[in-house]
Amino acid sequence: MISMSKKMAAAAVAATLVMSLSACSGWSTRDRNTAIGAGAGAVGGAILTDGSALGTLGGAAVGGLIGHQVGK
Repeated sequence: MISMSKKMAAAAVAATLVMSLSACSGWSTRDRNTAIGAGAGAVGGAILTDGSALGTLGGAAVGGLIGHQVGK
């Protein structure tokens, strides 16, 4: 079972990522897709591995790679 603090930490990371993307208006579409994919992957990895740091980082890496390849 995921503790409440891990859920809050994952929500805080997701909110920070969303807010920080608004500062990236000069980025190319590929850069934005990479960042969005990494953020989504990190959240997905954290959920699937019950907040494991390795799962979160792995999800971010895989999501970033997928986001980078979208629209190629």
